[in-house]
Amino acid sequence: MRAAQPIFFFVIILTLAGVYLSSKVPIAVFPETNFPRVVIGVDNGVMPVEQMEVTITKPIEDAVNSVPGLTSVRSTTSRGSAEVSLFFNWNVDMYRTLQLTDAALAKVMQTLPATAKVTTNRLTFATFPIIAYSLSSDTLSQTALWELATYSLKPPLNRVDGVSTVLVQGGAVPEFHVVPNLARLQSAGVTLLDLTNAIQASNIIDSPGLYEANHQLILGLVGAQAHSAEELAHLVIKTTASGAPIRVADVATVEPGTMPVYTVVTANGKPSVLLNIARQPSSNTVAVADAVAAEVDRLRRTLPPGVTLTPFYDQSQLVRESISSVRDAILIGLLLACIILFLFLQDWTSSLIAGLVIPVTVAVTILFLWAIGESFNLMTLGGLAAAIGLVIDDAIVVVENVVLHRDTGESRVESVRKALKELTVPLLGSTITPVVVFLPLISVTGVTGSFFRALAVTMTAALLTSLLLALTWTPALSLFLLRKRHTVEQPGAEEGSGGRVLGPVLRGHARLLGWSLEHPWLLAAACGVLVIGTFFAYRNLGSDLLPEMDEGGFVLDYIMPAGSSLSETNRVLEHVERILHSVPEVDSTSRRTGLQMGLSPVTEANTGDFTVRLKDKRSRGIDEIMADVRSQIKTTEPELDVEFTQVLQDMINDLSNAPQPIQIKVFSNDQTLLNEECPRIADAISKIKGVVDVENGIDNTISGPATDFRVDPIVAGRMGFTPAEVAEDATAILDGLTPADPMIVNGRPYTIRIRLSPDTRGSLDAIRNTVFNSSTGHTATLGSLATIEQLPPQNEILRENLQQMAVVTGRLEGSDLGTAMVNVQKTVEGMNLPAGLRIEYGGTYAEQQQSFHELIRVLLLALALVFGVLLAEFRNFSAPVAILTSSVLSIAGVVFALLVTQTTFNVASFMGLIMVIGIVAKNGILLLDADERFRAEGITPREAMLHAAQRRLRPIAMTAIAAVCGMLPLAFALGSGSQMLQPLAIAVIGGLCLSMLLSLVVTPVVYYLMTRGRAKA
Repeated sequence: MRAAQPIFFFVIILTLAGVYLSSKVPIAVFPETNFPRVVIGVDNGVMPVEQMEVTITKPIEDAVNSVPGLTSVRSTTSRGSAEVSLFFNWNVDMYRTLQLTDAALAKVMQTLPATAKVTTNRLTFATFPIIAYSLSSDTLSQTALWELATYSLKPPLNRVDGVSTVLVQGGAVPEFHVVPNLARLQSAGVTLLDLTNAIQASNIIDSPGLYEANHQLILGLVGAQAHSAEELAHLVIKTTASGAPIRVADVATVEPGTMPVYTVVTANGKPSVLLNIARQPSSNTVAVADAVAAEVDRLRRTLPPGVTLTPFYDQSQLVRESISSVRDAILIGLLLACIILFLFLQDWTSSLIAGLVIPVTVAVTILFLWAIGESFNLMTLGGLAAAIGLVIDDAIVVVENVVLHRDTGESRVESVRKALKELTVPLLGSTITPVVVFLPLISVTGVTGSFFRALAVTMTAALLTSLLLALTWTPALSLFLLRKRHTVEQPGAEEGSGGRVLGPVLRGHARLLGWSLEHPWLLAAACGVLVIGTFFAYRNLGSDLLPEMDEGGFVLDYIMPAGSSLSETNRVLEHVERILHSVPEVDSTSRRTGLQMGLSPVTEANTGDFTVRLKDKRSRGIDEIMADVRSQIKTTEPELDVEFTQVLQDMINDLSNAPQPIQIKVFSNDQTLLNEECPRIADAISKIKGVVDVENGIDNTISGPATDFRVDPIVAGRMGFTPAEVAEDATAILDGLTPADPMIVNGRPYTIRIRLSPDTRGSLDAIRNTVFNSSTGHTATLGSLATIEQLPPQNEILRENLQQMAVVTGRLEGSDLGTAMVNVQKTVEGMNLPAGLRIEYGGTYAEQQQSFHELIRVLLLALALVFGVLLAEFRNFSAPVAILTSSVLSIAGVVFALLVTQTTFNVASFMGLIMVIGIVAKNGILLLDADERFRAEGITPREAMLHAAQRRLRPIAMTAIAAVCGMLPLAFALGSGSQMLQPLAIAVIGGLCLSMLLSLVVTPVVYYLMTRGRAKA
């Protein structure tokens, strides 16, 4: 009684602290994961693929190969751009690794072309946007929209607490264009190179130093920097022999222009500017999104009339829905568990005493999550929801035992004292067993390890908290709240009647156990049949990596045929937009052509993506909607290759180096062989049922055709041109020449671009016949200085660990990953591919296989650890063998539950299977502990076992049913977030339902058979 008051005090304080800190814990969709991937992006204009590979990609690959912890290097080399992805060991410190990567790059930078721009990025969930807005207008130009987004919206959004970057996509970037008049250039004797150098030399501001005057130190500035089109036009290029200046305006026109781009960005079919907002790695997704939304509401009031700022992607919405659904699962599970208590104990007071453990455990676990810096996410909250039915177990056992002693006429104090004396040791063992099964998860790497470690840590904290509360808080509450029952039952009555509901169950169990003890070989045969049935049931289960969630939107990646013009690409994609908006469930769309939503250094002009947001209230699931859109696009636009994926699913796959479910890596140094065989492989697997969105790795990696203007040095020299001058003149026709320094106007930088008029690039003939003049005064056309050759489209060059390869990919529709991959492997093996090809399977399948192998190791280690705990508690081998026999046989319940509910076997259901091993062992510990007590009182082994099984039937049934009820909301996937943990809940429910029978029949029989000789001796 004296200890009760400090217990109440500390429990209340810890509970209040947990409630308070629940609003301080960061919120995210997934646990913060240290993905061991660094992406090096290289932009080098439009350099040919082969030259990019030799001068940039290979030197970078060689340089970074020395970085410690590197496991694989994958590179994609395209025309003018390259991406080198580095994958490291999961145990490395990525902050230090990024520094070492930068140091390795610094050594090789001086050998790369001076024009190459190199960036390094460490990929995390925070790399990708959490919220994105589209800026549209029917009145403002795309230039005005870009300036509005860049100068009026981006800075205040960047200042929002927790925001990392704001990326502006689309619009027209304003510039000042100098449009030369070729005839005037020739008459003035000015070349394009003269014009470029003059602007570069004159448009400067420099400081010659400091000087002293009037007791002050004054900065000297020298320059002729232009701050308007008029000032730029008046810059002097050179002077004539008579001393007359030749200004820019004398040979060219200066006018506002826009940066030439080959990208298109739209929102809901209208040209738009997109703002993609990413959070800082340690920030709270929901808090950042709320702060951004509040700032956007403020900024909307400052927008010009006719301008709209609309969200087209909001990850926080999914986070909110997921958190709400898992929170509801916790509350429903709590209510159901309390109802089960009442039905068994027929006493609201006893039910309340046991039920109060749940909110206190949740509060203390939240306090623990805050202390270790963990966030509220699907895994931690899922761990809480999964633990609801388990944390009440210990309290149920204690309350049930206290009630049992009370009903035999003992006082409250005596009832509590005896209950604790009987149960402290078995409770310690029964709680440690489900905890130790999580310990081997420390060794699991990849997404599986990162995600489910967070779940395991949460459940471990909850289970240990519940044990502590069951031994302190629950007895203290029993002393104050438990009333003496008026009807006093006789000792031992619980094995006999058990009331109207439990009585028949007890009698049926007594007959079944008695029969099993007499016919153990028949029981063994039944268990053998169960094992065989489990094997065949498992063979019929599908398999996946992670459960799929309905995220409320999807990404449609597309590829037009190589070399497709922007206008043709636009025509096709406008039709796709109309298809998307004809689907009743679609709320909004945004489209990028030549760009992507995430980080992608290599994006050709014929590729891009749609981000599609669906309505909240809809009758069809996301898979059905994607299948409908895919069918319509394939029917009406067969030349367009499309891939469908959900944003978070795509993000996880990208971060873990598994972008597609099906990925067939074909290695060969012979590009011709790859060009022949990869389309064959793609054609073969595309006929497999359930395999869709197949890309052959050749057609989808072509950069498009090229025209080679091969300068003849002898002809050029005779005309007074160098090859470098010819290249400069050709650049002036197409992309334009850009001096290094921009022009500053009203505090904003504007690129100066020297670019000939559009009529000079209207066709190949126009380009060929454009006349240039050299510094020697000669004139010549580009066609007379160079031989023109049309080059075929060039394939991107893919390499992995310095070996060239092509990748055939596919996605799934109406099929699970395991089944599809079995069919894919059979198909590829039957194709009789040439000996020069080497096949490897990557993608989600490779990640799944690695995760399954690691989880099998976890399962075996968990069994060994549980065996060790049981051995330490019972100090004989019989108890661990008897208990683990039931635990292992309970796997049958897991498999049958997954089969009946048509749920695939994935890492979530595998985790459920591992949890079942520990949970089932709890029941066995309680039963065998009671058996040992009865034997110690002198009862024969058979009678002791019958009494113990009858005595523990009620608490075992109560705890199992309470655990099942706690899992039911997750099993029904009430809400988007629950889908991630639905297979886990189904697996646990299946295992627990079967375990009730196994723990009450198989465990007693095995233990009795192994120990009956001990008593006789």
